[in-house]
Amino acid sequence: MPPEHEYARVTDLSRLKAFTNPLRMQLYRLLYAAGSATASHLADKVDQAPSLVSYHLRKLAEHGFVAEASGRSADGRERWWQVATEEGWGFRDSDFSGTPEGAAVVGAVTRGILDGRVAQYRAYLDQAHAWGKEWTDASFSSEWMLDLTPTELAELSDELRELSRRWRERGRAARAAGDTEQRENVAVHLYGFPFRP
Repeated sequence: MPPEHEYARVTDLSRLKAFTNPLRMQLYRLLYAAGSATASHLADKVDQAPSLVSYHLRKLAEHGFVAEASGRSADGRERWWQVATEEGWGFRDSDFSGTPEGAAVVGAVTRGILDGRVAQYRAYLDQAHAWGKEWTDASFSSEWMLDLTPTELAELSDELRELSRRWRERGRAARAAGDTEQRENVAVHLYGFPFRP
């Protein structure tokens, strides 16, 4: 298990390949948001058979991305799952770009992540009117043009990760204290990459 406040860095190609399957990525994201769930709960969300969802959860567990959630089953028959670390996982392109297969897997996983994020944001845009003024006024979509070095971009990434961690912990503490009124899952998508105009 990675140290507290440290995401799991994937450096093994076979582990990263686990996320070339779009359903596994979707299940991981749903499980991360839910905290814990059974294959049946997740199957309802993705409109798939519980047996198929269970298979993919076991594959994610084989690669260390999810684990059984202990103490959740009331009768021992239900198998509850949770993500292996609250900090999530990540990878560096440079760990895999040395081979054509590695580059292809990085491309597939990165595009899959982007597709999932775009789909999530489009769903929000399609349903924004149903969220009401408070939520739509609080929501944002921003782009900033910065002039940075690779080292500065890495520092910015670290600062944003720490900021999001602080807000995630604040939300979890509030929920644990019973402060659930108007509390919803919130996705924050930020991208930082070089470009030449």
